[in-house]
Amino acid sequence: MVQTALAESNEELAKKLSNPIASLISVPFQLNYDSDIGLSDNGDRYQLNIQPVIPISLSDDWNIISRTILPIVSQDDAFFDARSQSGLGDVVQSLFFSPKQPTESGWIWGAGPVFLLPTATDDLLGSDKWGLGPTAVVLKQNGPWTYGALANHIWSVIGEDDRQDISATFLQPFLSYTTKEAVTFALNTESTYDWKSEQWAVPVNFTATKVMKFGNQIVSVGGGVRYWAESTDGGPEGLGARLLFTLLFPK
Repeated sequence: MVQTALAESNEELAKKLSNPIASLISVPFQLNYDSDIGLSDNGDRYQLNIQPVIPISLSDDWNIISRTILPIVSQDDAFFDARSQSGLGDVVQSLFFSPKQPTESGWIWGAGPVFLLPTATDDLLGSDKWGLGPTAVVLKQNGPWTYGALANHIWSVIGEDDRQDISATFLQPFLSYTTKEAVTFALNTESTYDWKSEQWAVPVNFTATKVMKFGNQIVSVGGGVRYWAESTDGGPEGLGARLLFTLLFPK
């Protein structure tokens, strides 16, 4: 009976992880590898995204969910005459105001501001611009299925005058299926349209993860592959890889 209860608990936690604005404290570590970068297609990049998610109760009816993306990057031959760079990239901070209960038809939603913080430790790893804009997410969970989309748009507001201004739209439609064994198969895109260069970057990601317990700590582990269906000039091409490790702190 204990094993059954644990499996059910893990299944529910796995489904919460598929919800970007679930009332669950989590700290995902997402390692991405991409290649064929640069105008000569000789570069490659490792990027570790540390993405803490912290829900805060505002009232009996509303939460605010803080989602942070802190990238740590190591890349080679991505730029002409600049062989390698490593360090911190620009941080993206989102805040979603979300009702605690789904709508009558079962939809879960949240909306709020998104901020771009120029935290890069190397000029070639960031924009040198402060940015802001709106963000929103809508999804539905029906049995083992989760489907929905997250979107934001960021405009640069201040920063170095010699750096290009930012106007970029991010779109992330997602679909996932969670089994009774707390294994989640997920498919999404993390598409960005740069309105300044008029170019798309469209990686398509397929991952499999499993919620389990290491000692007293509940975690989710997994990985997958990604394919660049479209890329900007000098951006990644072909296949990439993703590893996922998430610390979970259920109430």
